[in-house]
Amino acid sequence: MTVSGRFVALLAFGIAPVVLLGASSATAYLALGGWVALCVALGVVDLLLAASPRAVALQRTLPARVRLGTEALSELYVTNAGRRMLRGTVRDAWEPSAAAQPSRTRVAIPAGERRVVETSLRPWRRGERRVRNVTVRAWGPLHLWARQATLEAPGRIRVLPPFTARKHLPSRLARLRELEGSTTVLLRGQGTEFDSLREYVRGDDVRSIDWRATARRHDPTGGSGARVMVRTWRPERDRRVVIVIDSARTSAGRVSDEPRLDTAFESALLLAALATRAGDRVDLVAYDRVRRARVQGASGPELLARMVDAMAGIEPAIIEMDWSAIPAQVSAVTSQRSLVVLLTSIESPGASRGLLSVLPQLTEKHLVVVASVTDPDTLAATQERNDRDEVYRAAAAERALLDVSRVSAAVRRLGGDVVTGSPADLPPALADRYLALKAAGRL
Repeated sequence: MTVSGRFVALLAFGIAPVVLLGASSATAYLALGGWVALCVALGVVDLLLAASPRAVALQRTLPARVRLGTEALSELYVTNAGRRMLRGTVRDAWEPSAAAQPSRTRVAIPAGERRVVETSLRPWRRGERRVRNVTVRAWGPLHLWARQATLEAPGRIRVLPPFTARKHLPSRLARLRELEGSTTVLLRGQGTEFDSLREYVRGDDVRSIDWRATARRHDPTGGSGARVMVRTWRPERDRRVVIVIDSARTSAGRVSDEPRLDTAFESALLLAALATRAGDRVDLVAYDRVRRARVQGASGPELLARMVDAMAGIEPAIIEMDWSAIPAQVSAVTSQRSLVVLLTSIESPGASRGLLSVLPQLTEKHLVVVASVTDPDTLAATQERNDRDEVYRAAAAERALLDVSRVSAAVRRLGGDVVTGSPADLPPALADRYLALKAAGRL
């Protein structure tokens, strides 16, 4: 049971006799008591005439998935199975991170009829956003007292990563088509696969001339002279790309108001979309001390669908990363030479000691790229030196950048490659490095 502000205001009128007749007057207190009794009697009658909130049937309709930052519609069907008109309020108790609007809806449902309560959801966190209870408050005709009950109507919606880096995909696919020879631009790289023969045109690499094919095409009697033939090449296909995401404590740090882990997801999705279009097989592992997710054996649209579904439920674990287990995790995915992309943090030599200790095992068999997000505010702080505080801040920023440079140099000495960038720049930078490796024939 609950009371309304109208009932409180009605009770307040009972103070008037005390004010008018004086606080010591017995008549005033008698009048006050009578007024309170009248108000309570009206409230009881109002409560008895209110519909029963427990005679309400609930049914919920929800989309299964929604991308982070987009809007979804929750439909709650409220059926009045009682004998009285239901006038009241319905509160759908979603988690705060679901950003449900409106949270309370006024309803007027005749007996035996059904109404739909629509709630707009715009989640601001990944993962499962759940709702379990619905509170129904039924007011009487005088709107003084109300019956209230909390009913179960469970539901959940899976919030997927937004994949805002998809805007970079068309330009990278265009470059990929150039590498594969689908356009007039043909690139040649050491170790790439032979594609076809064509006539030499100005600007072609003379090292690509096929002298045997040129000799076969030469016809001394035809009068056309020698036609020089060149080989065209395309990048090798059906290679393996293994993406390893560090989900340990450093992934919880926020850069540009975004967790490092979310930037890793964006980078992994863009790289996977590009690699699967190139005909390569992509596998994903998210690990800290236990394996949080694994996607293997998928390609095309199924690959991205499984990746975003697996990423949705991953949250940073506030524990240290166990880098010693990473070679075994990669070996469990594939035994052939692959491109292994490690999405982690390389901000300090101390925290990167575990990474550097296992790099020789990985680079001995695989091509390794370490991708790390950097804070653009750190770079901006090095340019501001107007007062003493800014000078100290610039010195700290310079030290942080120096640490990143030291770790990057150590990774390169051990045979790996490094890609760094801000949250907005890291996904396209990693895709560009993949295309460069393709063009060079290293993948």
